[in-house]
Amino acid sequence: MNYSVPFYHVFIFMGVSGSGKSTIANSVACRLHAAILDGDFLHPRDNIEKMSSGRALSDSDRRPWLQAINDAIFAMKRTNKLSLIVCSALKKSYRDILRMGHPSLSFIYLKGDFEIIQARLQKRKGHFFQSQMLRAQFLTLEDPGNDEKDICLVNVNQSLQCVIDTSIKTIENIIQYHTGGS
Repeated sequence: MNYSVPFYHVFIFMGVSGSGKSTIANSVACRLHAAILDGDFLHPRDNIEKMSSGRALSDSDRRPWLQAINDAIFAMKRTNKLSLIVCSALKKSYRDILRMGHPSLSFIYLKGDFEIIQARLQKRKGHFFQSQMLRAQFLTLEDPGNDEKDICLVNVNQSLQCVIDTSIKTIENIIQYHTGGS
């Protein structure tokens, strides 16, 4: 990628747990030499304990977490030309909190079928998310509407390599658009 024009952009990899956000974002960050942050690391202790016990978070539980990610976006775009953040961002209201004050923010929505994602979660080890909470996440998920022009959809019902390549191409196209093709 050519960054001759000073441009700083942050991409949030969003979707339900098990959609591949961390795996894909880490691969993309490695290939594009981008900074990366897993938003789960910013959850308050109470949120992690609640999710570990199989209980879903409320909107009020999520607010301080989303604000911490918003603050991280500010910090990352001051020091990195390209930054990636992993965050579920399931509701429009959550995405709006993340957007506040950040015009150079875009979302990569990793969308997949319930059955495929459930199978992935059942194979996952060492993560605090309980697979039985997946149905609640799908019920909470608000697919982006036409008014959310900063969200690009990537279908995860294909090979991992295809999802990574599509994500990279999407990021490159957005950056090229915002830098005038340089």
